[in-house]
Amino acid sequence: MELAARSGAAAPASMNRIVQSELQPQLEYLFDRLSAEKLKLSIDGVRAFNGRDKFLPGKIAVGLSHLLVAQAKADPANTRLAESVQRYRELADLTIGMDNDTWGIYYYLLALNKLQAAGLLQESISPKTLAALRTKLDWRKFVIEADLSLINLPTNYYGVAFSIARLRMMLGWEDASGSERLLTKTLEHYQKYSGKFGFSDETDGEGRFDRYSILLVAEICQRFVETGLTVTPELKKLLRNAASVALNIANIAGDGFSFGRSIGPYADTSILEILSISAYLDVLTAEEKKYAYAYATRITEKYVNFWFDPKMHSVDMWGKGRRTDAYRGKHRILGENFSLLHQLISTNQLWIRAGFGDQAPVADLSTWLDRTQPKFNLVWFAQGEYDRALAIIRDRQYVFSLLLVNGGTGQHANSPYYPLPFSNLLIAGVADGGPAFPQLLPTITLADGARLLPTTFIKNIKAESRNGVHHVRYEQDAFTLLGKSQPVKDGRIRLETEYQFSPGRIVRIDRVIPNAPVDVASISLDFASFSDRPVTEAGRTVFGEGAVRRFEVDGLAKCTSESTAGREEFMSPSGPMKTWVNCRQGPLKLDSPMTLRWSIDYQ
Repeated sequence: MELAARSGAAAPASMNRIVQSELQPQLEYLFDRLSAEKLKLSIDGVRAFNGRDKFLPGKIAVGLSHLLVAQAKADPANTRLAESVQRYRELADLTIGMDNDTWGIYYYLLALNKLQAAGLLQESISPKTLAALRTKLDWRKFVIEADLSLINLPTNYYGVAFSIARLRMMLGWEDASGSERLLTKTLEHYQKYSGKFGFSDETDGEGRFDRYSILLVAEICQRFVETGLTVTPELKKLLRNAASVALNIANIAGDGFSFGRSIGPYADTSILEILSISAYLDVLTAEEKKYAYAYATRITEKYVNFWFDPKMHSVDMWGKGRRTDAYRGKHRILGENFSLLHQLISTNQLWIRAGFGDQAPVADLSTWLDRTQPKFNLVWFAQGEYDRALAIIRDRQYVFSLLLVNGGTGQHANSPYYPLPFSNLLIAGVADGGPAFPQLLPTITLADGARLLPTTFIKNIKAESRNGVHHVRYEQDAFTLLGKSQPVKDGRIRLETEYQFSPGRIVRIDRVIPNAPVDVASISLDFASFSDRPVTEAGRTVFGEGAVRRFEVDGLAKCTSESTAGREEFMSPSGPMKTWVNCRQGPLKLDSPMTLRWSIDYQ
């Protein structure tokens, strides 16, 4: 799905029609295969029950619960429902002894509550299995009850724990005290690490902001709605912030977030979650709802046409030159199908409840986005010793997300967290790729062997627009010393950076400033591009094919380009980069400020 082909797509059918005609049959297909093959099931050569997906029983339970509830609504007396209930019961018995952690616990409890509401719980789960589930499906498996601290998990799991406690209460398995304590803890943490801007730090103050930071409040609001709680005005205000970001990055290709970890199809479904709950809770205006629904419908259509492979009968985030985090490796193929189908079906149900039903989406989404969404917007995440923000730049069909955060422990060296203007199939990071080929950042290797990268210590962010050019400036008082899990400051060199965005062009200017003379073994810059057929002369690379037409570097002595040849280290969540451009210089003595500049021209 190339950019040119995606930019002018016709309006799709209604979201509900896509769900009923494309997604529901996939659930039925998986149900049939699971019932027939059970533990022997393989998808695209991968054993589904390989013991490495710790959420799988819950994902199966919630995914298939949608089928049972739909069948019960359609014809509660039919024999097909009785057969489905029996098959569901057998699968619950089959998976009861398997590991099922955190999200898997939540998914399973959500399934049980859905079945209970439909009057199907007693028939669908045997008494013995239900008794075992009451013990196994507990938030105390990953939260220390005394002080409510998480056991080696990121902070978004507070919301998961709250949801589990609340769903247990609705089943009569515990009283309200646990969910009330966890809700207080969730909101306290959210307030502590989101501050006045309303977006949650994924860490305890390191400054990692990504799609989860924007999504989390929507998930909390969803859990309120799922469990019968009234969403507070304060939460609705925070949700409005998230919805504004979602609309600001909206596009007719159905692309979602382009930065941070664990994206792929979840980059898109995160937007579905934010906008569906925002519409349901009337956080959006009537006009915004219409166009948010149009965008959400395109996301749903993209799942069918791009992420889903009909030959595999599966989502595919691992083939066709795509790469995802090890966290979502192909060993989780069955669970990823169920969790994505659950998100797509659940968000469609919210749109139905918001009054959209089988309504066709408006056809003028592109025109509306051009008219209403700012061409440039700086979204603040945090201010303090170091600044954290997201600059969103719109240029025709392109949306760029300039991420200015700290990837933090375990992520700072991975390119999806670099301070880059990400845009799907134009500029992308590599999941879990590390710093082997640091995308579009100057990498400095000192004579003593230290390898430095400017990723983390960002401060004094300033932005302005003048004469049709959008400028973003910031400083880093130190480079990051590579090789450690946590970002480590190396203060021998600092950096002043300016980005310039104009129609069809991005420029980055770096002023590399030594605090004292330092011997440098090399300075290098890499660009992995989706464009192809490169011709490189001096610092200029011209591409014969692809959206990026030219890449030019000033300040480094030599540039070369070559095919990536399908190498895994050049695969993005959406597909393969085709060309690797490398520019470098050294050895040299850095005893005065040095200016490096690169520019990208795109069609």
